[in-house]
Amino acid sequence: MQTIKMWFIQYIPGLYMFRIPIGVIDVIEIILLSFLVYTVLVWIKNTRAWTLLKGIIFLGFFVALVYLFHMDTLIFIINKGINIAIIAAIIIFQPELRKALEILGEKMFLVNIFGAGNEKDVEQRCSDKTVNELIRATLEMAKVRTGALIVLEQNETLEEYERTGIDLDAIVTSQLLINIFEHNTPLHDGAVIIKGDKIRSATCYLPLSENLSLSKALGTRHRAGVGISEVTDSVTIIVSEETGRISIAQRGRLRHNVKEEELRACLVALQNKVPAAKKGIPGVGILRKKGKESDEA
Repeated sequence: MQTIKMWFIQYIPGLYMFRIPIGVIDVIEIILLSFLVYTVLVWIKNTRAWTLLKGIIFLGFFVALVYLFHMDTLIFIINKGINIAIIAAIIIFQPELRKALEILGEKMFLVNIFGAGNEKDVEQRCSDKTVNELIRATLEMAKVRTGALIVLEQNETLEEYERTGIDLDAIVTSQLLINIFEHNTPLHDGAVIIKGDKIRSATCYLPLSENLSLSKALGTRHRAGVGISEVTDSVTIIVSEETGRISIAQRGRLRHNVKEEELRACLVALQNKVPAAKKGIPGVGILRKKGKESDEA
C-alpha cells in the first residue's frame, strides 16, 4: 500500500498539490466510473436514445438558465414536475433500457460466474451438412425469386417467437425449406426459426424494425428480419421476392446483395466450432485438415 502511495506522489504530484488524499479505493472508483460513463455514452450513441439525449441536454441547459436568473415561477413548475419527468424518461427509454440490460447479461464475465445454460458457447451450433443445406436452399429460392425469411437462433432463446408459429421439429434440408416457402403453400407466410440442425417452427411472426434509416423500398420481410436481429442475437437470412437478392440481418444491420461466398463465411462463423485440441481428441483437427486438402486436390 505504501509503495502504491509513493508511486502516486512521484508520478502524479498534482494530486497532492492541494493536499487531496488519494487511496487505492479512490483510483479503483475513478476507473469504474470512467468505464461506466464510457459504456453508457457508447450505448446511447448506437441507439435512438442519442437524439433524445440531445433534447435532454438542451432542457438541462434551459433549466440552468432558469435557476441562474432566478425565474421563480418556472423553478416552481420544474420542482413539481421533476418526479413525473423521471417516470416519463423511463417509459420513453424502455426499449433501450431493456436492450442495455440484455447486453449486460450477455457479457462473458457473467457467463463465467453464473454458467446459466451456455453450453452452446462451447459446442458446435450446427453441422456442416446443415450449412450446406441452408446455402443450397437459399440460392435455389433466390434463382426463382421465392421470398424467404430464415432466423438462426444463437445464444438467446427464440421460444417467444416460436410459439407464434407452427411447430415442426424437423431436420434442416434444402427440399423442406424450399417447400415451406413455395407460393400458395400453408406454411409459406411468416418466418422459419432454426435451432442447431432442426427447424423448430414455421409461419412465425417477428417484430418489425422501427429504424427510420432503413430504405423505404424494403418490405415487411426485410423489416421483420432486421427487427428480430435488434431484439435478439439471432441472424436472419432474407430472400427478396421482388429481386431475388439475398440479405443478412444481424445486430440491427442489414447486408444487401450477399453472394454465396459471403453467406457461407457467415454461416461457418455462426457454427462456433471448437478445435479438436480443446475437446481432448488429439489428431482429429490434423486429419480433418488433410481431408479438406485432399478434397481440394
